[in-house]
Amino acid sequence: MLVILMGPPGAGKGTQAERVTREFNLLHISTGDILRSAVKDETSLGKKAKEYMDRGALVPDEIVIGMIRERLAKPDCAGGVLLDGFPRTVEQAEALEHVLKDLQLKNDAVINVDVAADELLSRLTGRRVCRNCSSTYHIKFNPPRVRNICDHCSGELYQRSDDTVETVKERLDVYSRQTLPLIEFYQRKNLYHAVDGARAIDEVFADISAHLQKTKG
Repeated sequence: MLVILMGPPGAGKGTQAERVTREFNLLHISTGDILRSAVKDETSLGKKAKEYMDRGALVPDEIVIGMIRERLAKPDCAGGVLLDGFPRTVEQAEALEHVLKDLQLKNDAVINVDVAADELLSRLTGRRVCRNCSSTYHIKFNPPRVRNICDHCSGELYQRSDDTVETVKERLDVYSRQTLPLIEFYQRKNLYHAVDGARAIDEVFADISAHLQKTKG
């Protein structure tokens, strides 16, 4: 199978990706991993991507799509793939369709881990990180034993600049604007399935698993 996994920041998409890939024996592919690997290996596309990354610019779609094409063409993808965080726009989705057609692959399912904005805001703004050992906590879901002190090394806990209310709201707004047309795109193709990501991890996974089992036949 080839499965696309969507979800806003803080939805728990990474946790579900790990479980889905284990359960269905899929290769987990994220655009971030592909970019880092291509840059590290100094491939032709990796060198082009690095030029943009070095100056803090977004890597153009054509370069990212080229990397996705190269990755999906490798033999280890033959057993099935979970695409994590890609595509993010309708333009990327349309380009991906051409890539899959060229490689004689088929998109089987698009899963969206859906969580309400106010819940995401609570999850993301509650994160705290240790300045010394980088251990991660959450003031509501995983608090330290002593307020603002790391359990492991007694370092000071702090809130990252990208976890403030203003920054998180902007990130969620951008995600929503980008992905709403994408959701409609996949709904028209009868590939889209939303799961309620506000539930317990096991419940979310059970929903995803049941849908993929049904899709798999």
